[in-house]
Amino acid sequence: MRILVIGGGAREHAICRSLSLDPEVGAVHCAPGNAGTAEVATPHAVDPLDGDAVAALAASEEVRADLVVIGPEAPLVAGVADAVRERGIPVFGPSAEAAMLEGSKAFAKEIMAGAGVPTARSYVCTTPEEADAALDAFGPPYVVKDDGLAAGKGVVVTDDIEQARAHARACGGAVVIEEFLDGPEVSLFAVTDGETVVPLQPAQDFKRAYDADEGPNTGGMGAYSPLPWADPKLVDEITTTVLEPTVAELRRRGTPFSGLLYAGLALTSRGVRVIEFNARFGDPETQAVLARLRSPLGGLLYAAATGALADFPALRWSDGAAVTVVVAADGYPAGPRTGDVIEGLAEIEQEDGPQVYVLHAGTRADEDGTVRSAGGRVLSVTATGADLAEARERAYAAVGRVRLAGSHHRTDIARRAAAQAAEG
Repeated sequence: MRILVIGGGAREHAICRSLSLDPEVGAVHCAPGNAGTAEVATPHAVDPLDGDAVAALAASEEVRADLVVIGPEAPLVAGVADAVRERGIPVFGPSAEAAMLEGSKAFAKEIMAGAGVPTARSYVCTTPEEADAALDAFGPPYVVKDDGLAAGKGVVVTDDIEQARAHARACGGAVVIEEFLDGPEVSLFAVTDGETVVPLQPAQDFKRAYDADEGPNTGGMGAYSPLPWADPKLVDEITTTVLEPTVAELRRRGTPFSGLLYAGLALTSRGVRVIEFNARFGDPETQAVLARLRSPLGGLLYAAATGALADFPALRWSDGAAVTVVVAADGYPAGPRTGDVIEGLAEIEQEDGPQVYVLHAGTRADEDGTVRSAGGRVLSVTATGADLAEARERAYAAVGRVRLAGSHHRTDIARRAAAQAAEG
């Protein structure tokens, strides 16, 4: 099987890496990719938002893709999956209509209402006056969300009413204001062909820029899996009450969802509540989740893309744990600096063994092979271990080898969960 992966972040590097380990996958291509994906996939220059260009690349003599996997949300909302399907090539990723589950938070709320999925009470506001009324109705902490795509950074949670109002106005169009949900957050991915829903293992990510959940929201500063503190029945509960009803509602409306359904959840004092849906693998949770997946990824994604998921064998997982720590550029998230040389990557490969590897995100390579930063989140250092404590120790040892001027990372990824697990 020949597979083309669209995107250029650490999520796509993780997907390409897992696909390269699948014995049924003969060739992996990535467009546009980054300095890291080039190690496991053939790179191609393409505009990921140009559906015709992506479809032409997939059908080209050089690629001849049996499957196209679309990583980021923007190409999905732009209809790239539709363009590829029109060429008769299987695609892992929803149509533009179904991808509005992520593209519009107001649409997602509508789908959840129709499906009876538990979520926060909310108002969709289109004027400053409506936003002010909604903020007054809920009170602090205020939760204000841009209705459209915002790369994981369109949400403000604050006790400051003026900051909440300012964000609501800055969003420009529609804005969703909702009640604050207490309790820990969980990310759960599910692969679906529009009928069958296959959940993966849950993960937890860290959105705030700094330790102890301080600082602004980011695209994610780290993640870990599994969740030793979670109820063993949690995945089954979420599948039954959230994932399957959502897929069924979209199918009922004539917009079947095929691809990766990502549920961001809060485990509140009143039960599980959906914070948001995404229409693709999450970043950085993917890095941790795929590190533990033992089933062949290529076969799983192809089964979803071709409507054969019901016949795919039950997923197999490692018994251990995985931790991902994001190394971010100086100034991230407000104004990341790019172009700095990244050193220490070869040392990680030589010193830390196969349980530790670096997934590239915002990187590029000079003609002489020098790797430089090219984005805000630069690297995802991922490690596996017998438990969270061991995986965490390995991840942070490797992070310590990375040399990138002005870079920063959180030091508390999975710390609390590892301590809880150690206490039994």
